[in-house]
Amino acid sequence: MDALDALINRTSCPRLEGPAPTPEQLDLMLRAALRAPDHGALRPWRFIITEGEGLVRMGELFARAALKADPELPQARHDKCLQMPLRAPMIITVVAVTREHPKVPLDEQLISAGCAAHAITQAAFAQGLGAMWRTGEMTHNSHVRSGLELAEHEQVVGFIYLGQRCREREAPMLDLAEFVTRWEG
Repeated sequence: MDALDALINRTSCPRLEGPAPTPEQLDLMLRAALRAPDHGALRPWRFIITEGEGLVRMGELFARAALKADPELPQARHDKCLQMPLRAPMIITVVAVTREHPKVPLDEQLISAGCAAHAITQAAFAQGLGAMWRTGEMTHNSHVRSGLELAEHEQVVGFIYLGQRCREREAPMLDLAEFVTRWEG
């Protein structure tokens, strides 16, 4: 698949199945992530790979985090948290590693980590894999941050769920005129 085809036609895949990406496919996705725009060459990202039994433990972490946030947590919500990571055979947690810099503001470093996450989804699609970039309450939960052993200057940008696509999804055709204007001063 050529780069423009991947950029124009990539869609998120909420339903994924095994097998997980091969080591070679994973290597290409991570190499793509390392090419994200990066003012100051700060490399403000890192990646946590989770698969197999790690996915079960991640679900347990999510459930404990939800229970800590809400001691009256309904059983259905608890069970959902346990199952969340099991929706794919592999998850890459993308972590922004920000630091004070005289020329590169923190939000720019965060955007760079987001670009790395985007590159992972693009590289997955280009290899015929499915990917879903998920965020939500667990990306900002202090118990999850602690469980993933994040440092104070780190934050989760998202969980990239990876696997084989269960079904093809067509990219919706959007009207450029709704999103583009020209400014001439």
